[in-house]
Amino acid sequence: MGSAARLPTASFPNVLSNPWFDRTIALIATLPLLYLTYRRYQSLGLGIPLVSFAIGVLITFVTMIVRRPPKRVTPNPVYWLLAFVATYWPLLTVDVIQRGQPIVPRWTSDAVAIGSLLVIVWARLSLGRNIGFVPAQREIVTGGAYSYVRHPIYTGLFLAAIGVALRAYTLRNVVILGLGIFWLMIKSIVEENFLRADQQYAAYLQRVRARWIPFVF
Repeated sequence: MGSAARLPTASFPNVLSNPWFDRTIALIATLPLLYLTYRRYQSLGLGIPLVSFAIGVLITFVTMIVRRPPKRVTPNPVYWLLAFVATYWPLLTVDVIQRGQPIVPRWTSDAVAIGSLLVIVWARLSLGRNIGFVPAQREIVTGGAYSYVRHPIYTGLFLAAIGVALRAYTLRNVVILGLGIFWLMIKSIVEENFLRADQQYAAYLQRVRARWIPFVF
């Protein structure tokens, strides 16, 4: 008797690349960020810095739902854990953030917050439908904001954190916001290590040297 025919099985990376699975995960992943926006509004009421943060979250929500399916996604559980911590750090720490005191005139923290929002909007428009939380390869984007720095969305998020720290300064808040920036820095390096296997992205790394600050760092 001949051996039974083997049924095709889907590998885990292939499941991750399925468009419907990918967008379902995106929807589930962004819902906590909407809750975080509501919580921050209820507990902190930080004016323009909060409004900038909320608009950035809403942009993330919309672009994640319509994002392009990935060509490949990392199955590394450490990378997934890092993506979780970096993405949800504000949600994980919202209950320990203090109201604090402003250390600069209100117009200064407002200007930083508005600047952060402009950077995030420009970066998200440049990125198009290629957004994701976990390291994944979609379409390689090298134009727009990405022609100046390799991670302009993170640049905007760094500015947003600085705006909040200036409006609600305490040592605890600075440590929490600083750790949030640190996780995103580590995540950006991990993403680059994952994507550099693509020759187009490897060439992009050589052409655009700055990760977060144009022409500097």
